[in-house]
Amino acid sequence: MYYYISGRLAAKGENHIVIDAGGVGYMIYTPSSDVERAPSVGGDVTAYTYLNVREDAMELYGFLTEEERRLFMLLISVSGVGPKAGLSILSAASPQKVMMAIITGDTKMITRAQGIGPKVANRIILELKDKLDSDALGIDGDGGIVDDIGNESITNSRAEAMSALVALGYSANEAKKVLMQLDPSLSTEELIKKSLSKLM
Repeated sequence: MYYYISGRLAAKGENHIVIDAGGVGYMIYTPSSDVERAPSVGGDVTAYTYLNVREDAMELYGFLTEEERRLFMLLISVSGVGPKAGLSILSAASPQKVMMAIITGDTKMITRAQGIGPKVANRIILELKDKLDSDALGIDGDGGIVDDIGNESITNSRAEAMSALVALGYSANEAKKVLMQLDPSLSTEELIKKSLSKLM
């Protein structure tokens, strides 16, 4: 119903902000990191929102970036993960770290979020891992990533590592260049660690 709400930041809470838009104050639940990053009260702000409708309430959830909102929508698409759980996960870590945890199967990172246990974390990884090995990375029909240079596919562990590096903000070309220098027999986690040390 609401894609975004723009206006003056009227108030901040521990887990919400209030936006005054056209004389109406919208209370929007947000990750704690977004509360901190939001401008000072009185400043202009835009929140990309999701309206959760229940029998006894209507609640707005909002994020400072569209990327956060997209990841939130993916999280709540998982069976047993509601808006409050999705918000809890995004309050525990940045979207990049959450995506990397999903791609690499890091349940410990996901369970740092309040109210998220190992069963739910495993379900999130199981249901979302393939969705985050994004089409934008050029996944081929065999599950590898097509290498434009030489037109060859790289291994699944490299594909997963590349997905994680792109999720962390590196370009596909940067990630590919580093990964092609590493031993393809390494695990996804080892590839990510070695790639990050080279990229940094």
